[in-house]
Amino acid sequence: MAVNELVAAGLVAFYAGLFWWAFRVLPGEGWQFLAAVPLTKRPDGQWVGLNLTYYGAFTASAVVIAVAWSVVLMGSVGLSLTSILALAMIVLGVCVPSAKGLARLIEGKTNTFTVGGASMFGLFLLPWVVMAMNVGLGALGGDALPMTAVLAVVSIAYAFGEGTGRLACLSFGCCYGAPLKQSPPWLSTLFAHHHTAFVESTRKAAYERNLEAIPLIPIQAMTAAVCVAAGVVGLWLFLQGHILAAFLVTVLVTQVWRVVSEYLRADYRGGRAFSHYQWLSLVGLVYAGLLALWLPDSPSALPDLLRGVRTLWQPGVLICLQILWVVMFLFTGRSRVTQSTLSMQVIQDQI
Repeated sequence: MAVNELVAAGLVAFYAGLFWWAFRVLPGEGWQFLAAVPLTKRPDGQWVGLNLTYYGAFTASAVVIAVAWSVVLMGSVGLSLTSILALAMIVLGVCVPSAKGLARLIEGKTNTFTVGGASMFGLFLLPWVVMAMNVGLGALGGDALPMTAVLAVVSIAYAFGEGTGRLACLSFGCCYGAPLKQSPPWLSTLFAHHHTAFVESTRKAAYERNLEAIPLIPIQAMTAAVCVAAGVVGLWLFLQGHILAAFLVTVLVTQVWRVVSEYLRADYRGGRAFSHYQWLSLVGLVYAGLLALWLPDSPSALPDLLRGVRTLWQPGVLICLQILWVVMFLFTGRSRVTQSTLSMQVIQDQI
């Protein structure tokens, strides 16, 4: 088996195992809060705690996975580590804050995030960032960034990040599907034995729509599987040298699914029959198609996966990824809609 096929098969096996565990376990009891940190002491001697969530841990992991794939795949076509990190810092610096800003603008809520909306914002911005960087690199005598390869890499990384990040939604109970009892009969029958039901009143599906322990369409699991599948196919196309095809396939699959999947969801997304997020995805599809009309398909260098791995496997890069994980966890993992009450005492028989 060739290296490219071996990598694709390994990814399929890894995610199959991860999803088999996550889809069954994460909606259940004990998988919403990772830790509670005491903040202020009450008059009764107990403490008010800050809840740290698995949502933040999975989201941080998804971002790190996306960035790691970006480093590997951009390194595989010969981009310098300096250019890769500069591009990553610019894109993350814009997209991460927009994940909260767009959700607040569209949904009118302060304590929520939209990864899908932020990704579309990044897609619109990315070609212009690359062109601006190429102007600067040209003035300094450096090599220009290959536009098609950069767009393909970011779309593949997004697909893996979005697919992995949906485990965060399974943990917190957000982005939830419609109740089976309110769905068409064919959907109710299809998911009768493979639905999602969230335990605990602190899950978003429970406190927002009173859907605790109610069988729901497993939309988070479906989105995770679709996005990772798109990422695997896009990655294989990229490594085969079909750069433009990799870009189009990942954008097409993830954004068409975003438009369709919203009809299977029950969470609040702005109060419109056709949501702003669906419009963003449709506009993104048109934008990607227009980009494809003038983007060259031939890679500047045939991807070399081992070269890309060597770009990633450096102490400085690995430390940066660890720092990024911590920053993202602190940004997305501090629950603003729940709190805990902590009581601490000495275990007498251990003195």
